[in-house]
Amino acid sequence: MTQGTTRRTVLATGAAALAAGCSDSTSGGDSAASPQAASSAPHTASTAPTTAAAASPSHSAAGAELTRTDDIPVGGGKIFKEQRVIVTQPEKGQFKAFSAVCTHQGCTVASVENGTIACPCHGSMFHAADGSVAHGPASRPLAAKDIQVEGNSIRLV
Repeated sequence: MTQGTTRRTVLATGAAALAAGCSDSTSGGDSAASPQAASSAPHTASTAPTTAAAASPSHSAAGAELTRTDDIPVGGGKIFKEQRVIVTQPEKGQFKAFSAVCTHQGCTVASVENGTIACPCHGSMFHAADGSVAHGPASRPLAAKDIQVEGNSIRLV
């Protein structure tokens, strides 16, 4: 440190640089302050994008088709490892999407059966209807993802 530079000055400068680097400018990345990340409630698919997606000025139309409604069994679901998302159909015609990353230690969930999403790493189980924890060690629900259902097509928004 040079004369006149205090430890407090160095720490304050470092903290300011860290805060600036972590802020979400116009990069389009997820932020803890975004409505999508802040909500732990599941997003129900409909024929229109969910509110968070529709309200975002930088959000474009729905992406490429993820799957077809016929591919998602009632009471079950399908895992899309590349997109790190899982789509479920808790009741006939009701589609939900969640992160496929377990909230316990980041493993990818492995199966969806009998209304439950299972993580193979440490045995965590989640409810397919809302992503909530059915059995630990995970203590937080799976993050909800926005999807759009049009006809027989399901798109990740």
